[in-house]
Amino acid sequence: MSTNMLIEAVDVHRSFGTTPALTGASVAVAAGEVVAVMGPSGSGKSTLLHCLAGIYLPDSGEVRFDGSRVDGLNDTARTRLRRTAFGFVFQFGQLVPELTVADNVALPLLLGKVRRKEAYARAEEWLDRLGLSGLGGRRTGELSGGQAQRVAIARALVTRPRVLFADEPTGSLDSLTGEQVMDELMNVVRAEGTAVVLVTHDARVASYADREIMVRDGKALTVGAVGR
Repeated sequence: MSTNMLIEAVDVHRSFGTTPALTGASVAVAAGEVVAVMGPSGSGKSTLLHCLAGIYLPDSGEVRFDGSRVDGLNDTARTRLRRTAFGFVFQFGQLVPELTVADNVALPLLLGKVRRKEAYARAEEWLDRLGLSGLGGRRTGELSGGQAQRVAIARALVTRPRVLFADEPTGSLDSLTGEQVMDELMNVVRAEGTAVVLVTHDARVASYADREIMVRDGKALTVGAVGR
């Protein structure tokens, strides 16, 4: 077991019915490290991310965060961990369309019982950092794809999580917009010292990472440093 890793999976197995998704996957990510998880469709890379985040429980093996077992926690404790220590960005952002941009970003803080005034002040701070100043009052349907994904990033980082899980964060964007979003994402996570687990099929997106992990047939293999 690694002693200097922030989050790790050790010999994780996970099946859906009779279909195996992970068959002994192991991965470890250090604090502040950006790791790209790649692999063909159906290889198990998103399942690995969900196991690391405590969304799925492994059938066997261990998942640890900051030295403590995640897979041994109950649903309430894992939910609390995802709300306080983990952030999430998905391919289509998953913003709440009925809410304004500022509402969406402040929502995780409000759910965490942060006072309303402070929550919205912190939301505006993150919108500013991601080049979205003045857009807090807009509905999400009024945004471009790149703007919406930056709102999703702001929402994921507003709680200052220690780990950001990003599953195909540029998958719904054109290549130029995707590169702009990745540039901004990397700028803020590097400044914050946030560890990132980045699932992608795009080698250009993976090039932003410190290290690449290839998932094939349910197993994970580190294939070396990437970097830009």
